[in-house]
Amino acid sequence: MSTGLIVVIVVAVVLILAILFAALTRCRRAAAERRRERELAQRRKEAVSEHREAAQARVGAAQEAEHRARLAGAVAERERAEARLHEERARAHESGLADDELMREERSTPTREGAVADEPRAEDARDANGTERGAAPEQAPAGGRIQNGDR
Repeated sequence: MSTGLIVVIVVAVVLILAILFAALTRCRRAAAERRRERELAQRRKEAVSEHREAAQARVGAAQEAEHRARLAGAVAERERAEARLHEERARAHESGLADDELMREERSTPTREGAVADEPRAEDARDANGTERGAAPEQAPAGGRIQNGDR
């Protein structure tokens, strides 16, 4: 073999090796690029999932806050209604329309310390004959009914 042929073979082998090396490098770059794309897509999915979870949590918190606000509004409305009720009662007392309530309260107030406000009324303590239950007939007043001042 001649030296020229050897040189041509060596140059051809070197060229083939250079082409293979370049092709291999390009394949590695492409594989690395695909790997980076996959990782980026995975990170995107994770970010989307995190943001959606955070959004759902915030929606839940917002709904809870709205519920508390509705509840507070209902409580405020109830308080306003009670205030209107008291104001109407005050007007009724001013104009003398609620004297019957005052009379009922007067009857149910305690007569001694520690007494219960709901003592039986004198009308309830009478039997069919007009005498007090458990009392002798001579203890009943002549009118048959006990008046507020007779207690």
